[in-house]
Amino acid sequence: MKHMSSEINWVRAMDPRDSKLNLLLIAIPITVYFAYVAQDESMAFFSSLVAIMPLAFLMGRATEEIALRTSESLGGLLNATFGNAAEMIIAILAIREASRAVSGSETEELMVNLVQASLIGSILGNLLLVMGLAFVWGGVHYTEQKFSDSQVSSNGSLMLLAMMVLIIPSVFNSTVGGSEGEDGVANLSHIAAIVLLTLYGMFLYFQFKSHVDLFATETHHHEEPEMSQRDAIILLVFATVMVSWMAEILVHSVEYAAADMGLPHLFIGVILLPLFGNAAEHFTAVTVAAKDKMDLSFAISMGSSTQIAVFVAPLMIVIAWALNVPLTFEFGMLETVSAFLAVLIVNTIASDGKSNWLEGAMLLGSYLVLAAAFFFHP
Repeated sequence: MKHMSSEINWVRAMDPRDSKLNLLLIAIPITVYFAYVAQDESMAFFSSLVAIMPLAFLMGRATEEIALRTSESLGGLLNATFGNAAEMIIAILAIREASRAVSGSETEELMVNLVQASLIGSILGNLLLVMGLAFVWGGVHYTEQKFSDSQVSSNGSLMLLAMMVLIIPSVFNSTVGGSEGEDGVANLSHIAAIVLLTLYGMFLYFQFKSHVDLFATETHHHEEPEMSQRDAIILLVFATVMVSWMAEILVHSVEYAAADMGLPHLFIGVILLPLFGNAAEHFTAVTVAAKDKMDLSFAISMGSSTQIAVFVAPLMIVIAWALNVPLTFEFGMLETVSAFLAVLIVNTIASDGKSNWLEGAMLLGSYLVLAAAFFFHP
């Protein structure tokens, strides 16, 4: 009976009637064909973008099933972690390619820039696009929605600290300049990465151990889970592995697609890659917002940005340091200012612990302006 129940739950999760997005799973074998058989890099790029979307939806559904048995804060952390798996795979692959390239070559520089752009793009996408969509879609169903102001305060403070880490290296290099400035930025970035990783560990301990009462939210036990915890975990792991595989194909084909479409590499790195790589957060955050589960929605969008800024980014710095790749926190003026302004506007809008559709529209408007800036950037 348990085995039969497990099969039924899997069928329900994969049933196209549950979501038309599941029909797009056909893009997975199509991507495999173009990537490994036909070796058409441009088509592999487009099909992998499509393939990530239904897989991300299944990942979000599995995480929501797990969240029904836990607090929304823990559910948000799980979703943010698995949702960022694609970004981590993309960044690690790019760092590996840079380590294999000749030092100072165009390939090394391109891979380093791709890592930096995708990290900044993930922060911008989650703060402005994902949260904006969640606020708008939730505001369509409810006049006003509330979420934990403790989440706003703690995540907002960490994000501001991360922005300081981005700004200081740029200021340092412009002040000192020359080879001494570059060496100083590298050493500063290494120290800052270790500090950020330590603080993120402290933040998790603060949130889930020492001050767990500040983040206590309703667990929504009135909703019955549709899958067993075992099935949800298996589905989450399966979807995460498949998303990471599609993301790997994506990053290897991005150069060919850029040449065919004539898009700037910065736009692809900051906008396109995070847009589809963060599809899990997009679907889940917006879906749960319509169910008035704003603590989970906010934990996914803001929590994912926080995790990128104070965990994934410094982790990439440490990995690049170990592989002798010149990756630093000097991300460029446009990228740094954009991220800093995004953090400021989100902290301002979310400071009261309430949201409506107009505030979501403001976040989306900000994202469109920044996207246009990166699109026209040479």
